[in-house]
Amino acid sequence: MHIETELATPEEVAEFMRTSTGRLAQLRYKGGGPRFVRDGRRVLYRWTDVHAWVDEQVHVRTDRRANTAGA
Repeated sequence: MHIETELATPEEVAEFMRTSTGRLAQLRYKGGGPRFVRDGRRVLYRWTDVHAWVDEQVHVRTDRRANTAGA
């Protein structure tokens, strides 16, 4: 299996993100976290999706306003 398609458990992703599995469950419920795979009741994450989601969370300011060039 290639590293791009390797699957991770919620425990592995929580450790990587330095958060709890409960927080990941909240993100899954609200739809705001990394994409995930369901196999019956089992939840898995593709590492590529986890890394892509983390990259999307990078900010340059603490407020929620759009960062516009020249503003």
